[in-house]
Amino acid sequence: MDVTEPVTLKTLAGELGLNVSTVSRVINAEPGTEAKWASPATIRRIQELAHERGYARNPHAASLRTSRSDLVGVIVPRLQDYVLATIYEGIDAAAEASGRVTVVANSLDDPARQRLRTESLLARRVDGLIFGDAHQDSPYLDELAARGVPLTLVSRRRAGHVSVTCDDIAGGRLAATHLVSTGRRRFAVIAGARYASTTLDRVGGFLAVLAEHGIGESEVDLHYTGFDAPAGQRAIADILGTDTRPEAVFAVNDFAAIGAIGALQKRGISVPDDIAVVGYNDTPIAQAVNLTTVRSPMIEMGRLGFDKLLALIDKEAVDSERLTPEFVVRSTA
Repeated sequence: MDVTEPVTLKTLAGELGLNVSTVSRVINAEPGTEAKWASPATIRRIQELAHERGYARNPHAASLRTSRSDLVGVIVPRLQDYVLATIYEGIDAAAEASGRVTVVANSLDDPARQRLRTESLLARRVDGLIFGDAHQDSPYLDELAARGVPLTLVSRRRAGHVSVTCDDIAGGRLAATHLVSTGRRRFAVIAGARYASTTLDRVGGFLAVLAEHGIGESEVDLHYTGFDAPAGQRAIADILGTDTRPEAVFAVNDFAAIGAIGALQKRGISVPDDIAVVGYNDTPIAQAVNLTTVRSPMIEMGRLGFDKLLALIDKEAVDSERLTPEFVVRSTA
């Protein structure tokens, strides 16, 4: 055989003395399912010759046969966000293990951009979508589901859609329980954005514990400034502008908490002696600055979000899942 000629299923079948259909089914079978089409000895012969001849499976041709592209689209607010980048690592690892490829796009947490980037991915024939930027007040996810698009959510949840999140209500409760146990009674919360379930659930769990200890929501200083370090700095400027200084600050994101700590220290306020600070997620930078925080299982969130999407693509029944958080005590509270 002229080695310069392209290696095809037909040429492999000719050398092996087998039907092209048999060779095709073995090579294009999902891993572990090859035995449906041939004996172990025949499968080994096919695979060894394909490897020896440098045969490469044509994913485009395979997608035409199966109506699947083996591509999964992932929409995140920003890949520079460590939390979503870590969740994406879990998604991508699960995709690689299943022989799929992920394509990621940034929405910048803007619903119009989310729609634009999603439609672009759908035009490229992705088999399904994973969203890390779900908004509570946006109908677009409902529209996609009505169109029959398989999708799952990670990090944030939304009613009516399969999601994998941290149990953020439980996480908020852990933060409040710890702070109350240290004797603190005056609180401020850097709450993130109102459209995100992470805000609603973490703040809701936090306030529920305070209420159980006789501290009403009207007595808590809530600031919806965002999830990053500048948001934490802005919140501290607002908090210290009031007549009553809190004894503790709970931020629903580590980066907002770190921004808050920097702003407090700049004003000569000691953490935790004057004001304690608790964050959320337990990112590496939280460990570096000894931030007391709530740990969320980010990698596992991504893996499970991908696995549930595959189940939906295969028309299986799937339930949402909330993963257990863990409270990590360090030096800031």
